[in-house]
Amino acid sequence: MPSTERTPLLDDDLRFYESFYSKIATLLKAEGEPSLPDSYRWFLLGPCSWLNSLLLLAPVATAAHYLHWDAPLRFAFSFIAIIPLAKLLGDATEQISFSLGPTLAGLLNATFGNAIEIIVGLTALLQGEVRIVQTAMLGSILSNILLCLGCSFLAGGLCIKENEFQVTAAQTSVFVISFRQTLVIPAAYHSAKRVNSLLIADSDEGCQKGLLIISRGTAILLFCVYIAYLIFQLKTHASLFEVEEDTPNMSVVAASLGLLFVTIITSSLADYMVASIEETANRLEISKAFIGLILLPVVSNASEQVASICMAKKDKMELSIGICVGSSIQIATFVIPLLVVIGWISGHELTLFFDDFEVCTAFLIFVPLSVPHLGDDTQTVTFFVSVLLVNLLVQDGKSNYMEGLMLVTLYFVIALACASSLGNLSESLS
Repeated sequence: MPSTERTPLLDDDLRFYESFYSKIATLLKAEGEPSLPDSYRWFLLGPCSWLNSLLLLAPVATAAHYLHWDAPLRFAFSFIAIIPLAKLLGDATEQISFSLGPTLAGLLNATFGNAIEIIVGLTALLQGEVRIVQTAMLGSILSNILLCLGCSFLAGGLCIKENEFQVTAAQTSVFVISFRQTLVIPAAYHSAKRVNSLLIADSDEGCQKGLLIISRGTAILLFCVYIAYLIFQLKTHASLFEVEEDTPNMSVVAASLGLLFVTIITSSLADYMVASIEETANRLEISKAFIGLILLPVVSNASEQVASICMAKKDKMELSIGICVGSSIQIATFVIPLLVVIGWISGHELTLFFDDFEVCTAFLIFVPLSVPHLGDDTQTVTFFVSVLLVNLLVQDGKSNYMEGLMLVTLYFVIALACASSLGNLSESLS
């Protein structure tokens, strides 16, 4: 029927709204995807569901914070409650990525793959705990490479005599991690300025300004490196990183809502935990650096460790190494630069200068030698050598339980060394 001046216009409007609501209904129905009840049943009662029982401590941690309980209790409750939340964040992110293309999935993993590190680091940064931010980020990298990878080699080696993996992708990932060497450049700059301080009275102020310029410029460059690595991994050399695709266990809507809800809870608990660190360190007479370098990575890397060990036991070492090394790449080239830039915007002077003991620890991870004294120049060289030795670890494309046992043992040796000397050494250096 031809339209006239008296023809009602409501038909077009109704068709528009019907089309809009039908799209929403289709999205909510999630045809071909698990239903909402099935999705959340898997989310809460799926693999490693026993870990979710620790979620009962989340309301306890909230009550402890607002009722001003003893600081160590507030820290412990928040610390333990975040562990299952880290796993749930990883599960929700993985389920959403199944329905996205490789590019969007890569961007999603870049944003939420290390959500715990971002949340804890951002919370500590905004509360002025710059030292916690630095040690937590470095500790996460070391935990992934040493503890997580070591447990994976150990678990895989106990099930299978010798595991094999794709060499090229592993070497490429280790090469990208070599950009952690940028952490040495601010340390070298600080050492040079410290020598000049004997002659220049205002060297400390000039040194801090120089560290900020180096750190912020490096952060921007690392962002570019990470974008290039995403293109390398997802586009130009995607064949090196191909993995078997699994069937999604959650609908996109259920996973998105779960991701949002868990992120909000995690942010609150991270705020409670960081707020209690200062008092907890004083009460228990442990350094804040030890909390950041050793304890906090246990929370942030819990999901990676569980997933990596499970993959290694199934003889999927490419996936296992990809989880450990990939997480370190995200922290080194995405999370740390992101926090430096946010600190720049918010007026918090976060730099990439780490204390000498921590830089030296990165070397000792792969060269467990007894070194009585290391000067600043030696630490710069040894940190570079550590990356070469990591490459040697994976270049044969094989692993066994003995390599894993040595890595795990060394991690606990470093933890003992940090507990006994890091606090006093940091105080003397500052």
